[in-house]
Amino acid sequence: MKKFFLLGIIAVFSCVSANLASAQTTEQLNDVFRQLSDEVLPTPNVYRTASGAPGHKYWQQQADYKIDVTLDDDKQRIIGSAEVKYYNNSPDTLRYLWIQLDQNRFAHNSGQDKSAFSSADAKAGYGAIRAEVYKETYEGGYKISRVTDSGGAPLPHVINDTMMRIDLPTPLRPGQKISFNIDWSYNVLDATIIGARGGKEFFKEDGNYIYEIAQWFPRMAAYSDYDGWTNKQFLGNGEFTLEFGDYEVAITVPADHVVSATGVLQNPRDVLSSVERERLEKAKTSKTPVMIVTTEDAAAKLEKRATTTKTWRFKANNVRDFAFASSRKFLWDAQGFYQKENDKTVMAMSFYPEEGNPIWSAYSTQAIIHTLEVYNRYSLVYPYPVAISVNGPVGGMEYPMICFNGPRPTLDKKTGKKTYSRRTKYGLISVIIHEVGHNYFPMIVNSDERQWTWMDEGLNTFLQNLAEEEWEKDYPTRRAEPYQIVNYMKSTKQVPIMTNSESILQFGNNAYAKPAIALRILRETVMGRELFDFAFREYSRRWKFKRPTPSDFFRTMEDASGVDLDWFWRGWFYTTQHVDVSLDKVERFNIDTKDPEIEEAIKRAKDQEKGLTPARRADQELEKRTDRFPELLDFYNEHDEFTVTNKQRNDYTSLIKGLEDWQKALLSNKSNIYKLHFSNIGGLVMPLPLEVTYEDGSKEEIRINAEIWRKNAKKVTRALITDKVIASISVDPYWEIADTNMENNHYPRRIEKSRFELIKRKKSRDMMKEFETKLKSEDDDKKEKEDSPEK
Repeated sequence: MKKFFLLGIIAVFSCVSANLASAQTTEQLNDVFRQLSDEVLPTPNVYRTASGAPGHKYWQQQADYKIDVTLDDDKQRIIGSAEVKYYNNSPDTLRYLWIQLDQNRFAHNSGQDKSAFSSADAKAGYGAIRAEVYKETYEGGYKISRVTDSGGAPLPHVINDTMMRIDLPTPLRPGQKISFNIDWSYNVLDATIIGARGGKEFFKEDGNYIYEIAQWFPRMAAYSDYDGWTNKQFLGNGEFTLEFGDYEVAITVPADHVVSATGVLQNPRDVLSSVERERLEKAKTSKTPVMIVTTEDAAAKLEKRATTTKTWRFKANNVRDFAFASSRKFLWDAQGFYQKENDKTVMAMSFYPEEGNPIWSAYSTQAIIHTLEVYNRYSLVYPYPVAISVNGPVGGMEYPMICFNGPRPTLDKKTGKKTYSRRTKYGLISVIIHEVGHNYFPMIVNSDERQWTWMDEGLNTFLQNLAEEEWEKDYPTRRAEPYQIVNYMKSTKQVPIMTNSESILQFGNNAYAKPAIALRILRETVMGRELFDFAFREYSRRWKFKRPTPSDFFRTMEDASGVDLDWFWRGWFYTTQHVDVSLDKVERFNIDTKDPEIEEAIKRAKDQEKGLTPARRADQELEKRTDRFPELLDFYNEHDEFTVTNKQRNDYTSLIKGLEDWQKALLSNKSNIYKLHFSNIGGLVMPLPLEVTYEDGSKEEIRINAEIWRKNAKKVTRALITDKVIASISVDPYWEIADTNMENNHYPRRIEKSRFELIKRKKSRDMMKEFETKLKSEDDDKKEKEDSPEK
């Protein structure tokens, strides 16, 4: 079959001669393919280049910590003391330092408390009211008892809600460092009542706690080339912008507690039994997880509580944060994962109570290793010595080398057996993949979470989906396929992805799902896997242990792939437009041969195709006057209007003599020429994947680049030439571009299929209204939980 495709874009632009300059400006602003760097992206400089790579004068600060912390299990308090060493690697002189005091978010009259709002609906769930009541009695926030220089002299400081400014006695010049000390304490909140990124969980059955301790020490705020001090108050959504540094942390807990933490345990002989150390050594080379602390070991600790304490010492280099978990309830399993790429073994470890079995012992450590395998392939090789998953009160939260994950089985009180649903199983696997994946973004590729949530959540969700697909066939992914985002894309709850965390309306859709699916479309439909994967790895490599901004990501993806993507970033990340492409009309043409014998016969056949009603058709059989008087027939009755004349034949002969061979061949071409007319109703330009079905039953895929819209982003026409006759055409047959309206994607239009759901109606309309209100309320509650910023 001969086939070739002609680019037939029809675009009409009107301009008013009296105001030509203004019209040109309007046209430029309507150009969805105009470059972002001209009006949106920051100007490249010596710190960040136009290619998206760090500049030759790139810098970032460093903050090292030596911390002694005690977990008071009787009063559920944290008491800590830290020596902070801060390095000014910037070209600027600093007269003061800013410190993050994240626990102050939970203090009475905090900025979050004063700016909190609730639903206008008069109804509220038990959990929401319980949290409000708990806040009234919980004494949250830091008690800062000492801020001194390295010599012990007090440093003047001002606490402003979740930030603290330390005024320096002498300015800190470029290349200098300073050491200072902070002592503090705070009460650990109940994370089962208030959704938080760390906290405690009480087990009434045995009177014990699991502690997941995060944002637990005063942390240096980031100082960067693009933002200066990142001292925006913490209101709950926008997470953390932090500096890399080295940590030495001594954690004092009850002697029978098991502690998991960021970094490597430095004193195993002081805190682990010889049997536990032997098991841990065996786990390094084991092919399956090895129990370090067994069910029996934990049960023995629960029977008799220790009255003494032990200090666990951890060390972590080049990390941006530190978290830990502690409990006498913990079981502990571990398995070594050898990475050929850097010739290092990572210890994958899981800590969980017996209440987490059987799914935690079956899936947690396996999911950790699976995450490392997949993320190493698509981004960068995991550089840290451990990767930990902990089960406790926090549903899902990440820190360097350690993450907190919530799902566990349900205890049937009647039978005494633990059961778990399909949702719980896959929820556990997915949250572990997601939170372990955060080690890569933002714990290593250190994006600014306080400003751009999508840079860690969106990128990580994209990779999470790839890992889930490699776990098993038909894995129930939630935020992977383009069709899963269409309802949000056409909703009124949208804000652009490039919106600050605190102003996002639907956190889960905006910061997780939409950017993740945008990257999926970029990889599968726009760029292709090979170009995308190379560029994404290049971004990961360039910004490993550095702080990228959105422009660095956008520019690197283009620089490493050779694909102009400004139109994509603009539409998906800077607007709330959606995809709605309509195939309005398909026209079929054939080349006019100019031969009157052929063309007049075609006209005659077309004229005869005109249908008559049955009654009109019967009229044709009635006796005519010429039947009774044949002498009325003449020359014109023998030759109709389509009969070829000698003049037409002579004109055709003259025409053919004047044509070249290629022109004669083109006139005799019998191919079908189709014109496909598209409308961009949603505003978001996208490539056009087509499936053409021919009358002989064969099918063909045609992919048209997004640049077809470059002259007119609202309407375009595409020419298609083929020897076959087209029966139908479908736009986006595999649902890959997040088209929000599939009804206008087919030509000819299809009858849409759906199902009627039969219900037994209530006699009272009031009862029916109550039922509908209940359904809506439950649906809203479900969406609110799924989109919770506390993950």
